Amino acid sequence: MRDPLSLLDERSGTVQVMFTNQNGRSAADDTAFSRRTMLRWSGAAGMLAVAAPVLQSCAAPSPSAGTDPNGLVLLPGFTGRVIARAGESVPGTAQFYRWFPDGAATFDDAAVPGGWYLTVNHEVVGGNGGVTSIRFAPDGTVVDAQAVLSDTSSNCAGGATPWGTWLSCEEYDRGFVWECDPTGAAAPVKRTGLGAFSHEAAACAADGRVYLTEDRPDGAFYRFTPDVPGDLSAGLLEVATGSAPGPLAWVRVPDPLAASTATRKQVTGAARFAGGEGIDTLGDDVWFTTKGDLRVWNYRIDTGQVSIRYQAGAPSSLDAVDNLWVDGASGALVVAEDGGNMEIVAIRPDDTAVVIVRIPGQDGSEMTGPCFSPDGQRLYFSSQRAPVGMIGAPIGITYEVTGPFDSLLGRS
Repeated sequence: MRDPLSLLDERSGTVQVMFTNQNGRSAADDTAFSRRTMLRWSGAAGMLAVAAPVLQSCAAPSPSAGTDPNGLVLLPGFTGRVIARAGESVPGTAQFYRWFPDGAATFDDAAVPGGWYLTVNHEVVGGNGGVTSIRFAPDGTVVDAQAVLSDTSSNCAGGATPWGTWLSCEEYDRGFVWECDPTGAAAPVKRTGLGAFSHEAAACAADGRVYLTEDRPDGAFYRFTPDVPGDLSAGLLEVATGSAPGPLAWVRVPDPLAASTATRKQVTGAARFAGGEGIDTLGDDVWFTTKGDLRVWNYRIDTGQVSIRYQAGAPSSLDAVDNLWVDGASGALVVAEDGGNMEIVAIRPDDTAVVIVRIPGQDGSEMTGPCFSPDGQRLYFSSQRAPVGMIGAPIGITYEVTGPFDSLLGRS
């Protein structure tokens, strides 16, 4: 029998959408449903009016051979559930779930042994983005949700810190990184020392530094060294120089706030990466993806060398690259596809790839925010523009998948 995850292939289309926000302004746009080119509407209270032909293409897929009731194509032994739908309250809570869920991470709940938090970015423009934190009981029941960051824009990916906070990255020119408390007990803080640029993701490495990607076709690769370990309020921002693959050297960014010149253009010889995306670390390894050339890169802290770890695209089952999560128990890299045929793919240490989940029928979306619960048994991710509601508004759904991940990823 064929692997159920090999049954379907997706193609993109075109849609006309009319959006009216809470202030009554409207705009129409013929937009190709492709990677990161879908309209990103602002105004969480807005209303979508979608033409009848579009409703058919946006409607939630009916369960079919190889799919579960939520429209997920899963391997045998795995099950899925919906955690939250954009534009609705998170089930079991009163918290409104904003549009376009993106990067995410999980954190132990110090107050409830065995419980955890899931923080989710929302890539909405116009000051309507932010972060939702969803709290889970030890049995996986959602018990609470709250907005731990609001009034920001285009919150794309980010990264978890070793001290238990979430770094939410704004993906626009002169965007910032915000440090957020998943519990909501502390107010979010803008970390200006990490630079003002089109932030994609951030990762705290074993050397005490934060490594950062930039989502631009000529994006740079950065690192931030805090003056005080574990305190991001002040420090040194540097940009990598050299040619990739090869050895990299680090040079101070003269003006991290980019008052007159973009950070990526301030240092001669800065290494260029074609659309930096997800990033994560383990030991002396820093892995990050670039969507322009479909690559997974490996930077070695101890040697200063950057190399191509994995090339996506045919004949690989990984069609595209975006957010990335390192599974510490196995060393596998869990990569979300930005478009492609909408899969989450794990790259094992031996570079074999295994598809974990596919979502058919959502051509205009992208997979975002793969991360595991702290015990490694639950995988969370979103379809950023999944259809929601009676009209199938393409504003996003966050999912959970459980199953035999230990054996699938070869955890010791």
